Amino acid sequence: MKAKLGIAPIAWWNDDLAELSDDVSLEECLRQASVAGFTGMETGRRFPLDPRELGPILGTYGISVCGGWFSGLLLDGDIEVEKERIAGQMALFKAMNAPCIVYGETARSIQGDRSKPLATKPKLSEDEIKVYARKMTAFGEWCAEQGMPLSYHHHMAAAIETEAELDLFMKHSGAGIPLLYDAGHMAFAGGDVLRVIDNHHARISHVHTKDVRKAVIDGLDRSRESFLDAVVKGAFTVPGDGSLDFEAIVKKLAGYGYEGWFVVEAEQDPKVSPPLEMAKVGHKELLRVMDAAGYEVVAA
Repeated sequence: MKAKLGIAPIAWWNDDLAELSDDVSLEECLRQASVAGFTGMETGRRFPLDPRELGPILGTYGISVCGGWFSGLLLDGDIEVEKERIAGQMALFKAMNAPCIVYGETARSIQGDRSKPLATKPKLSEDEIKVYARKMTAFGEWCAEQGMPLSYHHHMAAAIETEAELDLFMKHSGAGIPLLYDAGHMAFAGGDVLRVIDNHHARISHVHTKDVRKAVIDGLDRSRESFLDAVVKGAFTVPGDGSLDFEAIVKKLAGYGYEGWFVVEAEQDPKVSPPLEMAKVGHKELLRVMDAAGYEVVAA
């Protein structure tokens, strides 16, 4: 089985909290990712939106687009409006041969609001999840028909955060909306990271290898502290530097035949956790666990 290793620019600059950003150019970010050994990068705010401009920059560093976040509003919105909102990103990703667009639901989410404690995240009834899941399925099917599939990101502080919420979302949605599996977000939400794979492996199309520092998460006051507060405190890190057993996680995915991208996505304070050093740690650990799980790591 083949695996590709990518990384997200959020280690270098944070799109939700500008203070957690290095003053580095896109070119320097790509250079460091390449030095660390990665061949893919998800998009971020410093990426040009014109493929004629972006392509040569990526080519210089041997990096390809391995995904990228879309701030979806479908929970409260209209499918036709979302089609218009995603059109530009879809055109870019198709031109860059990206594997998918990462769909993150931001309607009602408190992930970007430091004034909102974790405990105040949006909560949906099963009937509300059913309606939402059906809309997401229809939207996912349309995106796939256009040649650019979505991968749905369960996320802290969003409507679909916990294992139970994800189970309901998967129950009421269809294969037209594949799943992005993020071990770090699921661990933070208190879920069983291996059971989620067992239950939903057939729909997993993209993987974020985000690690967590359990001591930081366990020490949070969720009635007072926000998602961004947790990030600032160091809740997330790269594989090999945190509390999760990525060998067990990757072996579990391998056992179900997952092939594709494994993307390091660990937002931290770059002054505390230098991005290049952390990228090297993450890449080294991923190479180790990929070998243990029987994957052949290939370039993008």
